[in-house]
Amino acid sequence: MTYHVGVQLPVNSIAGERTNPDLGRVARHAELLGLDSVWVGDRLSAGFPVLDPSLVLATAAAATERVEVGYGVMLLALRSAAWAAKQIGTLQHLSRGRVVLGVGVGSGDRAEWAAAGVPPQGRGRRTEELLGLLPGLLAGEPTALTDLPGRPTATLAPAVAMPPVWIGGGSGSALLRAVTHGQGWLASLKSPKRLAQDADQLERIAAERGVPAPPVGIYVFLRMTERAGAAATASAVVADRLGAKYGLDRAAASEIGLGGTPRQVAERLREYAEAGARRFVLVPSGADDDDPYRQYELFAEARSLLLAG
Repeated sequence: MTYHVGVQLPVNSIAGERTNPDLGRVARHAELLGLDSVWVGDRLSAGFPVLDPSLVLATAAAATERVEVGYGVMLLALRSAAWAAKQIGTLQHLSRGRVVLGVGVGSGDRAEWAAAGVPPQGRGRRTEELLGLLPGLLAGEPTALTDLPGRPTATLAPAVAMPPVWIGGGSGSALLRAVTHGQGWLASLKSPKRLAQDADQLERIAAERGVPAPPVGIYVFLRMTERAGAAATASAVVADRLGAKYGLDRAAASEIGLGGTPRQVAERLREYAEAGARRFVLVPSGADDDDPYRQYELFAEARSLLLAG
């Protein structure tokens, strides 16, 4: 079985984590280690430091030659269709076709959506509308912007290939959106058991519509260690981070967060693979003083063990 293993770049962190690494150098390090992609999330304002994903991914693309550069995930509905297409298309051009477009609807934080001038209500429908407009805009075709008053027409250049779309989110609506608008489903904050249940639901939705089910990806939050005996401590640190950032209780956070040696982590990743995952995005979620370069090296070891079976 072939698996795709990427990494989240160390940005958009909760307060206290390192926020100013050389992101081009980090991305290049990931590529040299054999990892398959680099990813960054998307927030306008979040109560902790955030960077614009298109600029971060452009930095990563300029420093690399092979790895995919992924939005994980873009809150498409915060933007107008034309501006979103311009950002995505420019990155697709600069990276020579290496963009993976993860798309989600976000939490609907009122302050964040107010800052963008967009109401959070109906963001799912708006996301689907913009997904429908992107192919024409990126292809350089005259496209009526149905998201704007008066439906003005835009023609963007240069034309680029539409990147693969991976729909993020865990709701039934997100699964339906993945079947109807995506080439993949990108899950997050799920145990292997829950991922398997949702992957089964994804299969049922696709079967009802007479189309193949999209492949499944999963964000995995983890902290690597070189000592097997330190796995419990590493897992506890990740659980604490997840609880602080996402408001999860300790039991739920402990089911999701991983910690351990490359071999121990590879065994846990196989549980996700058995649940249906074919794409992994590994998210460094350790202590403030963790070395991101060394964490990536250990991620790459876990990837090699996973691929070796």
